[in-house]
Amino acid sequence: MIDPTEKDRRRHEQLPLSFPYDAATGRDDLLVSERLSAAVSIIDAWPNWPSPIVILAGPVGSGKSHLAAIWREKSGATPIHPQAGSGSSAAAAQGSVLFEDAERQGFDDTELFHVINSVRENGHSLLITSRLWPMSWPVALPDLRSRLKAATVVEIGEPDEELLAQVIVKLFADRQLYIDDKLVGYIVTRMERSLAAAQTIVDRLDRLALGRGTRITRQLAAEVLNEVGNTVEDD
Repeated sequence: MIDPTEKDRRRHEQLPLSFPYDAATGRDDLLVSERLSAAVSIIDAWPNWPSPIVILAGPVGSGKSHLAAIWREKSGATPIHPQAGSGSSAAAAQGSVLFEDAERQGFDDTELFHVINSVRENGHSLLITSRLWPMSWPVALPDLRSRLKAATVVEIGEPDEELLAQVIVKLFADRQLYIDDKLVGYIVTRMERSLAAAQTIVDRLDRLALGRGTRITRQLAAEVLNEVGNTVEDD
């Protein structure tokens, strides 16, 4: 049974209109911390990479997608999913290519092997993102495993509280919203330590405040933190 107070609250919580906002995702908007410095350096260094294949490995919400988007715009890379008949190796022969979420999307060993060969033979680049290091991928083809060992692997660590605070401030600023530093600190010390969680929390706070016609307060933040829990997915 729903508590009368909760029922009343829900009745007054209207669904807000979805106002578009411009999320700043360019290179100049990237917040760089020590955990991201190596990954940012390799993206900035393109096309002068130590090897034509670079793999960014990091946990959920670590910023891999943001870095991949920056590199894709910079390099003009074509997104691929190396499966049999996908044309991925042909795309790699024409220019640089991007393969995101490798261990989650899965791939055909032979096709990825041909992609890597096409990239190497034609002087192009391949950027792969993954939650796991490539040696943890279920690769059965020995030649592919050998190629992956020769790739440059850059690890991205979990964001620290300082970076999360900057990200939350930035996400609110993208919406033309500015909140108190103490409230930012309250959120950061209680949230899941990931950039994806920051995005989810800010989005929910914004919508909830709009729906109720109220300011973003500590009480509202506590409600959202309790609500989102650990349900955040990858970036």
